[in-house]
Amino acid sequence: MYIITVGAGDIGTPLIEIATGTGNEVVVIEKDRDRADEVASEYDCMVINADATVKETLIDAGAERADAIITTTDQDATNVMISLLAKELDIPAIVSVVHNPEHMTLFSQIGVNTMENPQRLIAESLFRSVERPSIVDYMRVGDVAEVFEITVAEEAPIAGLTLIEADKEGLLNQDTLVVAIERAGADKPITPRGQTRIEAGDLLTVYSGTGATPEITDIFGHYENHATNNSNGFSL
Repeated sequence: MYIITVGAGDIGTPLIEIATGTGNEVVVIEKDRDRADEVASEYDCMVINADATVKETLIDAGAERADAIITTTDQDATNVMISLLAKELDIPAIVSVVHNPEHMTLFSQIGVNTMENPQRLIAESLFRSVERPSIVDYMRVGDVAEVFEITVAEEAPIAGLTLIEADKEGLLNQDTLVVAIERAGADKPITPRGQTRIEAGDLLTVYSGTGATPEITDIFGHYENHATNNSNGFSL
């Protein structure tokens, strides 16, 4: 692919590394001269030290043959302007970082694929690691629903039950689905069926329409989310 990347900051630089490392033809537009020189010396790509909000800059970057443009600057207004120019130049795929969630609709209206502020996503992930350490990985779906990975503990209510049995005992509601099972010794992930038995130690991929709430993680034997009282009477 021929990719134009705008910005070589904390987001743009790893992107450049990934894109060049996978054999793509990459052109980087970076307004800061020092950053532009650094990228040019480190990565196998063309670097243009210029302002990407100027149409001629995108033309110089090869917009007419670009498959995609990804803009990663720290200003939403700048990213919008670049995206509009990219639309005008008929670049097929336009992707942008969006720092203010209130601006997501604007990007959507002009047909730009977006990614919410990565720093916030990282912060949420770090907080989740503290708040719910039993969850290995997760992805938000919409405003509430989540897909997450969790290991079944020895004492888990669901351990030793088939999915049908778990459903009969009211452990799994209609908004909770076990999507995949990774089991020690298995060559590949198990696609769960009604008669599939959940074993302690299984790593489950779970969809929950209500999110990974304490009521859900309790099912898999993880109770760290519940508030408890310490000796001083404070709620933890």
